[in-house]
Amino acid sequence: GFLFGYDTGVISGAMILLRNEFQLSLVWQEYIVSVTVAAAALFAPIGGFLNDRLGRRPVIMGASVVFTVGALCMGIAGDKYLLLAGRIIVGAGIGLTSTTIPMYLAECSPANERGRLVSTNIAMVACGQFVASVVDGIFGWCQYDVGWRYMLGLAGIPSFVQFLGFVFMPESPRWLIINEREEYARRVLQTMRGHFDIDEEFDSIKNSYLEARDGESRTPVLIKMLQTPSVRRALFVGCGLQLFQQLSGINTVMYYSATIIRMSGVRGDETTIWLSAFTAAVNFVFTVLGLFLVEKIGRRALTLGSLIGAIVSLAWLAIGFQLSAMNTAPITLTEPSAAGSICQSYVDCNSCMRDLTCGYCYLDSDHGPQNGTCLRANYDEPFKAVSGRCNDTHLPGDLTWAYDFCPTQFYWMPMIGLVAYLMFFAPGMGPMPWTINSEIYPSWARSTGNAASTFTNWTVNLAMSMSFLSLTQSLTRFGTFWLYSGLALIGLIVLALFLPETKGKTLEEVEGLFARPWCGTGPKIDYNVENIQYVHIRGLNRDGRESEIDSPD
Repeated sequence: GFLFGYDTGVISGAMILLRNEFQLSLVWQEYIVSVTVAAAALFAPIGGFLNDRLGRRPVIMGASVVFTVGALCMGIAGDKYLLLAGRIIVGAGIGLTSTTIPMYLAECSPANERGRLVSTNIAMVACGQFVASVVDGIFGWCQYDVGWRYMLGLAGIPSFVQFLGFVFMPESPRWLIINEREEYARRVLQTMRGHFDIDEEFDSIKNSYLEARDGESRTPVLIKMLQTPSVRRALFVGCGLQLFQQLSGINTVMYYSATIIRMSGVRGDETTIWLSAFTAAVNFVFTVLGLFLVEKIGRRALTLGSLIGAIVSLAWLAIGFQLSAMNTAPITLTEPSAAGSICQSYVDCNSCMRDLTCGYCYLDSDHGPQNGTCLRANYDEPFKAVSGRCNDTHLPGDLTWAYDFCPTQFYWMPMIGLVAYLMFFAPGMGPMPWTINSEIYPSWARSTGNAASTFTNWTVNLAMSMSFLSLTQSLTRFGTFWLYSGLALIGLIVLALFLPETKGKTLEEVEGLFARPWCGTGPKIDYNVENIQYVHIRGLNRDGRESEIDSPD
């Protein structure tokens, strides 16, 4: 969890330095961020296959090595291509562990600690993002060719620690039983539980495996899930939760938090990175708060309340950027060197900034921007004007070159919106999709159901992170956040209609929540206990097979 959180968090601040170091265009910035998610989505199902073949422990150790190698590649990268390769390798490590770690935790934990351990894993993602932002802040002052190397290269330390830790960790006892290594599994269970009386738990695991083996059919599990109405409904809810978590923009906000802060008008790389660290701290604190709230107010209430707050916060972000656009700095100066350029046709900073071939050059005075002009910029090297007074990376006095922001008095509005968004999102829509997905599937469909919902999360995550910067150019910055707010509103309506409350229910009771049809009331049965002579029940048992009971019992 910490590894995944650190990687998603560190790239936000490092990107501020990377785009200057390697002259990254908007498309390349999206590549650097998104290629890790794409690799994770690709290697997640591969991890599932390797789990069955090799075991949980070897996959986790192998993924730790992969992650360490990727971190080293990023740290020593001499060009953007090696940097991209390092991001792909790191993504492969994340994909392998994202399917393995939750399974390992679930199979090794005692029943009364399972929920706490899974929740802690989720909280450590937020912790990793916060630590990454602090690291970004510490090394943000370094020279461009040094600071980002520390930020990205340090990711290899926790992955190496994880590798060393798993040298001393046992294999999952469930995997050992499935592979008929029962005596070793018995010793592992005794070591984990700290006592020899593990016969009941051992027999339960073995009987569960034998029942599943006896009930195996040639029909693929996913097809069987879609053919079973109650499981199909659970799959719809599980994938819907992961879908709307990403459509609400959470990982876009975490990946690009420093960029969003810069867009709001905040100047200075170091200031931007430390403000990004503050937003990561808010995310971590309120994720931990969610761990205490989930058993008190319930999954459904926490999820819906979180979405309502996220919708309002995204709307606030949109309004803040819209006010900045409506009150943007004017263009009052024409430079002869830019004569004939399309940049000279713009009348204010906002319209100038929307053109990727232009930038805003102005004097930063106590009374606001003065002598503003729109000059030509190189799309692949936007850090100075092509010509004119801002044609240098080191400008004299208060002369300022703005290629990714407009000076504005409303810079505080997006900052408040960003913090409020994380305060609402972190305790609910952050962990709840993972928590609920671990509860709503029957045992025979739990692995495949979680794999399908996780794949949904990674795929939509990739699409959102790949499109964010492009959307800010095509829809405007405020238009992008209005879009996210609208998508979150759709998610609120869908989940309000179909998401049941699972708090305080056993897994068997949770399965029953999806047995009732969503449309219509279904058959109604009136019971008169005194007059029952004979009972015939036909339906699906917990492993999805048809079953009949035909007796007064």
